[in-house]
Amino acid sequence: MASISTTRAVKSDLEIARAGTMRPILDVAGSIGIPPEHVLSYGPYKAKIGLDYLNGLGDRPDGKLILVTGITPTPAGEGKTTTTVGLGDALNRIGRKALICLREPSLGPCFGVKGGAAGGGYAQVVPMEDINLHFTGDLHAIGTAHNLLSALLDNHVYWGNEAGIDPRRISWRRVVDLNERALRSVVCSLGGVANGFPREDGFDITVASEVMAVFCLADGLRDLQARLGDIVVAETRGRDPVTARDLKAAGPMTALLKDALMPNLVQTLEHTPAFVHGGPFANIAHGCNSVMATRAALKLGDYVVTESGFGSDLGAEKFMDIKCRKAGLAPDAVVLVATVRALKMHGGVPRGELAAENTEALRAGVANLARHIGIIRKFGVPVVVGLNRFTADTDAELAVVAEACAAQGVDGIECTHWGDGGAGAEALARAVAAKAESEGSGGFRFLYPDDMPLWDKIETVAREIYGAGSVTAPARVRQQIDRYQAAGHGSKPVCMAKTPLSLSADPSLLGAPEGHEVTVRELRLSNGAGFVVAICGDIMTMPGLPREPAANQIFVNDRGEIEGLF
Repeated sequence: MASISTTRAVKSDLEIARAGTMRPILDVAGSIGIPPEHVLSYGPYKAKIGLDYLNGLGDRPDGKLILVTGITPTPAGEGKTTTTVGLGDALNRIGRKALICLREPSLGPCFGVKGGAAGGGYAQVVPMEDINLHFTGDLHAIGTAHNLLSALLDNHVYWGNEAGIDPRRISWRRVVDLNERALRSVVCSLGGVANGFPREDGFDITVASEVMAVFCLADGLRDLQARLGDIVVAETRGRDPVTARDLKAAGPMTALLKDALMPNLVQTLEHTPAFVHGGPFANIAHGCNSVMATRAALKLGDYVVTESGFGSDLGAEKFMDIKCRKAGLAPDAVVLVATVRALKMHGGVPRGELAAENTEALRAGVANLARHIGIIRKFGVPVVVGLNRFTADTDAELAVVAEACAAQGVDGIECTHWGDGGAGAEALARAVAAKAESEGSGGFRFLYPDDMPLWDKIETVAREIYGAGSVTAPARVRQQIDRYQAAGHGSKPVCMAKTPLSLSADPSLLGAPEGHEVTVRELRLSNGAGFVVAICGDIMTMPGLPREPAANQIFVNDRGEIEGLF
């Protein structure tokens, strides 16, 4: 929970959301010029926008693109999504026509440890229950398309294996959008000849699927179908790749995703239009909402506020080096979200002691803030720090953060949007607009060029972004890199998969670690998405539930309302 207004009683996110008044979604669409015939309503407050209409926006100029990222996340919370929503509302309040672009929440975190993912307090997108539970069915469509490819793959092997697939080298796993550790490693096709060839298999969470990454990077149906066809699912005994196209899977997968590819339109509590579309994990995939939604918003507004997953070392780096590279985008400014509480944790304060003033620990923790400012500057984009203020923050602590921002030469703006909505982020909006309009994206650059070899790209990210002193990989991974390089994949960007809880690959290293070792333990080719995944440290593509999952607190009351989700 972020700052609470002194003029409003403290309420839960759910109480605030239910007390709000939503505009009909046709009115929200009309406020940004979308004709009603192109609005496919899913009830009165959510809709998809037709692709024919979006394809006709190509000649319009683009608005300003603002990326919201954060310091290294902690259990204390930073409020990145809440700040994204509050900033969008605030930009509208100061006279800019602003839209918001967010990712769709996964059911895994909703029922696991995180809860809902649509902002909080008076800076929310609504209807929150719908957005967090099923929404318009996009994640189900993505999971079904993924598992259709799995079924067609096993069926191909069963009926003669014309492609010569080596069953030992099938890399395509199945997915489900839940945290389910029991499915991480399974054996399938038991029970006799009629059930196929027994083999080891496993499940990933849907948002870690390459189909999700493809979905979010595609710029239309034709591109989606081509990218799906490029997905590599297995190898032959001669180590030749077998793709979804070889299995004639791209067409039916696209058919399942045709409606899902239309961006979803909802609104904030202050009626700012919000596209909520796509949702790849940021510690495994590239962690950004869909290109379709971002491009549409840029054509429909003067400002578009979007976010990337986790801290700038994961989400922002991938936003810049993968999404912007693939989609031809360039951010005009970056907002780096921080809290006093989180910075104190980076300075060594246990979670249970965060309410007490501790400027000494805070002075140590602001090193993490400084590192993230440095990371953003490597991309040549102006940065503003948004300090999401909590009620327990003291004047002395706020002064320490202000001093740290001044030492880095950046504006540090206190925000109270959780309790005050867009009004609590107006100062941030003015600072961001000033940066975007005076500096903008003119200095934007990628961290590395396309023609840099894969291993050099991995080393560049590890050293320049994570502060690593050395980068290592076992011989089998180095051989795999050499094979990918020789096969023509060297021009692809790298998608680093590591813990979000540290700038290093070790979640126990808080603050601003330097000189550590990063070990790449596995490499995966996401050929359809167009990047190579380098898995570092102990990262799982299928999370498990905690001892006390959030699901235990969710129920439906006597009025038919969902309780416990927020």
